Amino acid sequence: MNLLLTVSNFLFPLITFPYVSRVLSPIGTGKVAFAYAIVAYFSIFATFGVANYGIRACAQVRDNKEKLSKTVQEILAINLFLMIFVYILYFLGIYFVPEMRAEKNLFLISGLNILFTIVGVEWLYKGIEQYFYIMLRSIIFKLIAFILIFICVKTPEDYSIYAFIIIFATVGSGVVNLYNLKNIILLNRFSNYDFKRHIKPMTTFFITTIAVAFYVYVSVALLGFMQGSEEVGYYNAAYRIRDVMVSIVTSLGAVLLPRLSYYIENNMQDKFNDVVTKSMQFIFIISLPLVAFCILFARPSVLLLAGPAYEGAILPLQFLAIIIFIVGASNLTGIQMLIPLKKERYLCYSVVLAALINMVLNFMLIPTYGAVGAAISVAIAEGSILLFQIYILRQYFYILFGQISYIKLTISLLFAIMFSMWLNDSLVYDEMIVSLVSASVFFLCYFLALLILKEPFILATLKQIKVKLIKN
Repeated sequence: MNLLLTVSNFLFPLITFPYVSRVLSPIGTGKVAFAYAIVAYFSIFATFGVANYGIRACAQVRDNKEKLSKTVQEILAINLFLMIFVYILYFLGIYFVPEMRAEKNLFLISGLNILFTIVGVEWLYKGIEQYFYIMLRSIIFKLIAFILIFICVKTPEDYSIYAFIIIFATVGSGVVNLYNLKNIILLNRFSNYDFKRHIKPMTTFFITTIAVAFYVYVSVALLGFMQGSEEVGYYNAAYRIRDVMVSIVTSLGAVLLPRLSYYIENNMQDKFNDVVTKSMQFIFIISLPLVAFCILFARPSVLLLAGPAYEGAILPLQFLAIIIFIVGASNLTGIQMLIPLKKERYLCYSVVLAALINMVLNFMLIPTYGAVGAAISVAIAEGSILLFQIYILRQYFYILFGQISYIKLTISLLFAIMFSMWLNDSLVYDEMIVSLVSASVFFLCYFLALLILKEPFILATLKQIKVKLIKN
């Protein structure tokens, strides 16, 4: 279910972004990206680390409806209180900050994201592993937004409309989640609410989220202030393509937090280790060809998805490519391992360290190199997170990295690169068609080589698929 959701998450932007980027231009898309970067900070304060903490808290008590209901009500009450305070600050920002006041309508529209992120309680549905519901609801609203983009976004001045359509998917999902809440938990009042027990762990997750935002969104914000909307547009285009690749790699990891939390809570260490081992194998096999693809085919990818006006996004994309593997691995070691193991403080430390590194590098590199400097800064920051987390989890080193088929992966990747590059140089058709054919052949050769070399994870996966098909 989460794989289908992941596909929809990158498929819809993949189809709409070429149209939107050409209609709005780098300046229009840059304004929307800038607004969302600012709103993201306010959302972080309102949610107060609930995205991951809520999943773990719900997963641990999911078998007891009364405890689950009480937990959800306590966490939601904390979020609603903080949301009111955050909105006061947000409206003051729109009134007093010149960059926000100049785009008042855009920021008012984007601000709706704060409300519906809170009332949507997405963390509850993930905590009890209702992935079919999440997938179905999300795809329905994405389809509606997809249609609205082509109907309503017609000129460069329609960037506020585009922002509203993007918000619509969040608003709709939040309303449906809120309406469906009565089917999941008890809505009656409890006499012994304990809000205090959530504050400390939520604070840790909040600090972690703030630090993540520093090395993710601060690059966009600083680009906007230092270099203007055009450089933000280039960086945003490169980051969108990178996001598509990362979402594929993390599609498995996104469903692991509630399950791994459940294993740890019930002392099922062997199952925990087995899932971690298979997850890292998946990350290596999927992420390495995506890294190579983004480096080799950065130019055709940018020109196809964003258009000739975005040539400035090609080099940033190549620097961001390495993040695909790093984020996949750190998603496993950090969110999927440290949180269930209740070592979230180390996750916090790793991200704070990365935020500091990224902030220093941003001020050093962005004034001279613009979007390229921002990409380099983020890549180095992400790398520091992974190294720190591996050190903390060093007792799991063999479980994480001891069963990877390094030689088979290297041979398969080199074979795919050489054959696709040879094909790219040999064909004499339209440049874009040649690039698409070469890219398709690249992935085909890679997975075919793994199959020929009998890579264990690939063979085990195919065997599982075969067994399920026979049963069905």
